[in-house]
Formats: sequence, structure tokens, C-alpha cells
Amino acid sequence: MSEILIMGLLKSLISLLIVMDPLGNIPIFLGLTSGLSKAARMRVFNIAVLTGFSLLILFATLGEWVLRIFDIELYSFRIAGGALLLFLAFELLLKTETQLKAYSPEHAGAVPLGVPLLVGPGAITTTIIVLKTFGAVVAISAVTLAAIITWITLRFAAPIHEALGEVGANVVSKIMAMLLAAIAVQFILEGVREYLGKLH
Repeated sequence: MSEILIMGLLKSLISLLIVMDPLGNIPIFLGLTSGLSKAARMRVFNIAVLTGFSLLILFATLGEWVLRIFDIELYSFRIAGGALLLFLAFELLLKTETQLKAYSPEHAGAVPLGVPLLVGPGAITTTIIVLKTFGAVVAISAVTLAAIITWITLRFAAPIHEALGEVGANVVSKIMAMLLAAIAVQFILEGVREYLGKLH
């Protein structure tokens, strides 16, 4: 794998992990599964990661076809996707407390843990942009690595949360949100630059 592809893979992986935010989601995951045994909680987490991974793989393989069907240029998707990610980042930064809906813990693995907490519009947008920028190999590799890292993080969710504490987990979430905002602005600037380049 060339140096360009390796750098693309690292950039894509970091972007996906920031958007998915497995560390920041640990308090939510533990809260939704608080009534389950350790084994049952891990089954729920496995379902969540598998659901999110399957959805992102779908977009990593068919995302280009979707863009082609709707005749969407990459710069348009960059600008729209960047605006969406920026909105999500502001939402994360301004959120003061987690409001959980009355989900049944036994059925929370796919929704809302897998979708939309782990894999929402931001992760889907990032995956499609990675696909169009670096190709299917990098996109699928980044999604796979992100899913593995997320699974490992959730595997040790309880001790990680105890180590970080409520304040630490909140700080991590805010830092991730700021990084996400920076990535979103970069997406928008790249899209505008590509559009202006096409005009000239």
C-alpha cells in the first residue's frame, strides 16, 4: 500500500472514529443496558457494532452508485456533508446532559445504539466522502478498523467509564466535538475550492 493510501486510511479512520465517538457514547451505552447482566450487555454491544458496521459497509460499497444515480458532484456532497457534520458538532458541544428515550435494553442493540448513536448521518456522510476521495479499498478498510476499535472500546466500557468518570467522559466528548467541527469546516472548504476550480 502506497504512502498516499496509508495516509488516506489514517485520515479516514480518525475521521470515522471522531464521528462515531465510541468513548463519548460509553455513558449512554451503559445507561441503556444498566439492567442487563455482563453477558447480555456484551450481546447488545455486539449487535450495535455489527449493525453500524453493516450499514457503513453498504455505503462504502454502494455510495458511489447512489451519487451517480442522483447525479451529485463530490464538491456538493462535501459542502452538504460538512454542513451536516458542523451541525452535529455544535449539537455535541452545546448538549449539557444526555436524554435517553424509553428504549428496551434487550432491543437497544440495533436501535438506538447501532443506529443512530454509533452510525448516524455524520458517519454515513464521512464514509461516502472517503469512498469518493480515496476509493473503495480505503473506505472499506477504514470502516472495518473503526468497527474493530469501537468493539474493543465497548468491550471495556465499564472500566473505561470508571477510569474517566462522568467529568472525564464529558471532556472527551467535547474534545471529539471540536475535532469534528474542524473536520466539517475542512470538508466545506475543500468542496468550495473544488467548485471554484470547476468554474475556472
